Amino acid sequence: MNGTDDLTTPPPNHQIRALHTDTTVTVYQAYAPALGETAARTGRFPAAWKRDRMTWIKPSFLWMMYRCGWATKEDQQTVLAVEITREGFEWALRHACLSHYAPAVHADAAAWKRDLKQTPTRVQWDPERDLHLAPLPHRSLQLGLAGDAARRFADEWTVSITDVTEQAHRVHALVRENDQAAAESLLPTERPYPAGDDLLAHLRA
Repeated sequence: MNGTDDLTTPPPNHQIRALHTDTTVTVYQAYAPALGETAARTGRFPAAWKRDRMTWIKPSFLWMMYRCGWATKEDQQTVLAVEITREGFEWALRHACLSHYAPAVHADAAAWKRDLKQTPTRVQWDPERDLHLAPLPHRSLQLGLAGDAARRFADEWTVSITDVTEQAHRVHALVRENDQAAAESLLPTERPYPAGDDLLAHLRA
């Protein structure tokens, strides 16, 4: 099943839920087949992967399905599960800034703009999605990596890259057949990630 969502007790609004082990966390991205299939085959991002551009990673499988339209959108037909080190993931969180100004977090708009220029990572909290890709009340983490963070992600943090496009297609087919139980059984188990105030206090909008 996807996560540990309790139907009677919604998850906290700013909680990271992910497939993770003691040493790694899995995030999702979608690419054109030429790049995505190469990355999955070699286990590394190729030279064609532009390390000077911001790249967004998503711990939520269903939010990735929402973003890529179940692997049907142009240049997003190959979905990758990228297993990265927890050390790298937490470095990204510690060096992140919210992608928008939040009065509860920033002293003022000028302070937020300064942080935005200085930090290599951006955080957005977007509505989590259900199997029908409808928005849920709680939020899902989106992590944007630029500059040094993007380079570290591609060349240092990545442990493995798996093509999960067929899994996406199977889940989508079951959803269309209204077989929710079978669809849920194919989802990755996304549990709350152990991120305390040291990682998230500056990122709660």
